Amino acid sequence: MKWILYGALGGLLLLMGGGLYAQTDARFTISGYVSDAETGERLVAAKVVDPSSQIGAISNAYGFYSLTLPADSVRLVASYVGYQPWARTFFLEEDLTLDIQLTEEALELETVQITSEELQTLQEDANMSSIQVPIEQIKKLPALMGDPDVIKAVQLLPGVQSGAEGLSGLYVRGGGPDQNLILLDGVPLYNVTHLGGLFSVFNTDALNRVNLVKGGFPARYGGRLSSVLDITMKEGNSQEFHGSAQVGLLAAKVSLEGPIVKDKTSFFLSARRTYFDLWASPIIRAATEDNSGGYFFHDFNAKINHKFSDKDRIYFSFFNSLDRFRLETLDQFSRFDSTTSQTTRFEQRFETGFGWGNTVGALRWNHLFSNRLFGNFTATFSRYDFDINTSVEDLETTEGDPTMRRLVAFAYESGIRDYSLRTDFDFFLNPNHLIRFGGYLTHHKFSPGNTLLQYDLPSLVLDTSIGNPTIFSTEAAAYLEDEVRVSSRIKLNIGLHLSGLKVRDKFFPSLQPRFSGRYLLPNEWALKASYSGMQQYIHLLSNSGVGLPLDLWVPATDRVPPQFAHQGAVGVARTFSEIGVDVSVEAYYKSLTNVVEYLPGASFFDLEGDWENLVTSGRGESYGVEFLVQKKTGRLSGWVGYTLSRSNRQFEDLNRGEVFPYKYDRRHDLSIVSSYEINDRIDLSATFVYGTGNTATVPVGLIWAQNISLTDQFSRLFLTNEFGPRNGFRLRPYHRVDLGANFHKQKKRVSRTWTVSIYNLYNRQNPYFVYFAEMSSGSPEFRQVSLFPIIPSFSWRIEW
Repeated sequence: MKWILYGALGGLLLLMGGGLYAQTDARFTISGYVSDAETGERLVAAKVVDPSSQIGAISNAYGFYSLTLPADSVRLVASYVGYQPWARTFFLEEDLTLDIQLTEEALELETVQITSEELQTLQEDANMSSIQVPIEQIKKLPALMGDPDVIKAVQLLPGVQSGAEGLSGLYVRGGGPDQNLILLDGVPLYNVTHLGGLFSVFNTDALNRVNLVKGGFPARYGGRLSSVLDITMKEGNSQEFHGSAQVGLLAAKVSLEGPIVKDKTSFFLSARRTYFDLWASPIIRAATEDNSGGYFFHDFNAKINHKFSDKDRIYFSFFNSLDRFRLETLDQFSRFDSTTSQTTRFEQRFETGFGWGNTVGALRWNHLFSNRLFGNFTATFSRYDFDINTSVEDLETTEGDPTMRRLVAFAYESGIRDYSLRTDFDFFLNPNHLIRFGGYLTHHKFSPGNTLLQYDLPSLVLDTSIGNPTIFSTEAAAYLEDEVRVSSRIKLNIGLHLSGLKVRDKFFPSLQPRFSGRYLLPNEWALKASYSGMQQYIHLLSNSGVGLPLDLWVPATDRVPPQFAHQGAVGVARTFSEIGVDVSVEAYYKSLTNVVEYLPGASFFDLEGDWENLVTSGRGESYGVEFLVQKKTGRLSGWVGYTLSRSNRQFEDLNRGEVFPYKYDRRHDLSIVSSYEINDRIDLSATFVYGTGNTATVPVGLIWAQNISLTDQFSRLFLTNEFGPRNGFRLRPYHRVDLGANFHKQKKRVSRTWTVSIYNLYNRQNPYFVYFAEMSSGSPEFRQVSLFPIIPSFSWRIEW
């Protein structure tokens, strides 16, 4: 069976024009894993190369590499960003298993001489529009409230926006927040916000790698239109126990990791919780004697992995996050009736709260079928829930009479659940071909909003449910991807993603071609181009632009079809290895079809019927140019990113059918991010951001309107706002400076770090939103609301 599989794949590549070489000379395969020498963590995308033949391989998502070379003397070199290069010389005369352990980079490297050509460079990669942000670099950046945030760091990259100040939204190349596939250990997350969007659910202490793909999507990714944010959790130190704890202004966190069985089984645990409720609740009770309430969030990460043999390893990862707000008020008074000489006691209790949360789990098995074929099999679960609860209870007690009770309660619930099976194979056919293929099957359960009403009144008793029925759907996909080196100058990634969705009695098939490639120019620059067709079977009906999770996830149906995007890009890139700087320039164009918006006046609070009657479908387009200069290593690191772009939408039922700017259309977007390590004890960081203001729809005047009653017996005229074109108003430009400093101290058994940061250094009053104030001299006047002034913060951290 194995040889049939190999033969079929080889024949397919010949049909694709793969340029396979004839294996007339004796050749042998070197394979193994690349890992961190201190922790045992597998290193993804490490380069392993034989400089004399210029033949190399890149480690896959689990650190595995495979390299086939002629029988001869070999000098093998391995490199990875932030680690000392590794080199070994030997004579290759048989297949060899060689695990490589790399040591983190020190100030003075060991005497391994590595030329720039042997290191991983940007121009070698056939893929484009992909950016990796080192976790250690994220931790050094200035942080709001003293806690580093992955999403906030990603928002500083070209082509990415937050949507509004301080929020954890991602708007990538003109796309919406639902068009981002956010993966945690391969499992989709549907809401990544804490505290209404001010923080993300990602605890940096629990993360190993962050990679953003904005275009040129490899065929293995599917289901979204605009980006893939692929985040992997730490596996846990397999050599010795370590831990850390941190206390900031709003939250505290702790992490533990270590071996259960050294070199075979390891674990990682991390938990974070805000204590906002712990000091807010006493303040609420002190200010209002009979009131109580508060808000808190927490998140928890866990991972365990076990090595059964050199060919088999199993992983289990788990993540949970929860946000919860609650407010309870109690009003009490008594009234004496002199005619009856009785006292009546009145009591009203008001309770309200809302919350949202994620739970995801993944069970993963790696198996090495041969020294060229690597397999990964995954079963996953993902759940997202949102709920609102409000109740008012009145109690009336008169001496000698039974208590009279009146209750009105309202509850709203929505959510989504996914159950998925996935298989992925990496086939290292030869040094010129890395073939990836696999597929997945996902069962979705959508709860698009259910309202529970309860009335317990003297005149009415009601306990009922109103809302949309649960919708089940099944999504399936298969993919084939070939990363092929045609010549020393041409390298391609060619793929095909085939998917389909079964919902109700409708089936939506989709064939999505993917292509990216590079051509090496004589001056060491690489000319790159890509095209991606992407289909999305899920919609987000957004009710709020301020980060609250008042949104509904719904599937594509026969009345609301799937979204589709075409995206093409072209650019140039180069790594200046002598100074460790990556430079890239990309121009892109993206067209979108079947994007959805609520009809005017509609929202998820509408109780009259189907959500499909409340939305309209339209089209969009986005295009622009992105510039990025990035330095990942050395005392000075960071990046400069700039985006010049335009993003539009068009709906038949909105804005009279005319094209209008997308809500988060931003013409200019500039970010400067830097971190400087003075010595082992002090490092400094700074960020500067500038962006064209967001768009808004505002009144342009007042008009007289006529209100006719339902009985048509009377009517009246009244003044109301006359709104201008949709998103026709531009807010003031946004800009700010943040500063940060970390002070480290190494003690005998522990290390301590104090972090001080200042958000919005010069107290810029950036617009959060504007509202109509009044008409003055026939022209409307608007007032601006700003959210964040200058905010100093600090945190204390200890590691052992």
